[in-house]
Amino acid sequence: MIEATLCYLIRPAPVREVLLGLKKTGFGQGKYDGIGGKIEPGETPRQAAAREVAEEIGVRVDVADLVPAGDIQFLFPAAREMEHHVFLFLVWNWSGEPIETDEIRPAWFRVDALPWEEMWADAVHWLPGVLDGDAVHGEIAFNDDNETVAAVRLEPWRDRPAAPPDL
Repeated sequence: MIEATLCYLIRPAPVREVLLGLKKTGFGQGKYDGIGGKIEPGETPRQAAAREVAEEIGVRVDVADLVPAGDIQFLFPAAREMEHHVFLFLVWNWSGEPIETDEIRPAWFRVDALPWEEMWADAVHWLPGVLDGDAVHGEIAFNDDNETVAAVRLEPWRDRPAAPPDL
């Protein structure tokens, strides 16, 4: 199983927005998702999240500013090589402006108006709660088409550090 990260840059109130990236190549091509990727040998999930944000959108994030938001195992019974264990992070502080790269086209979305039809089908089951400050732990299994969700087994992640109060 591939270990990876997803990071969500958040602009707080008055209009809460989240940065998503349209994947231009590789796994997830054509879908909006958080910014992230594979954890390299010797890296912690936080280090990987900060590195991936820098590589994919040119933004610098300090690992201390990454707020853990849970972890999910994404299961693909028809394509085991696609299975991922993903560590989720939220971040409110960064330096630089997101730029488009060969891999990602970043875009800001209102938290209450996400592009669900252009995202992985699982996101609707957990992302709204995560963006509202609820951390999750569990599994999501996909059907044999590797697109639609077969089963969702998520629970609150109780050991999470407190989120900033301006969520």
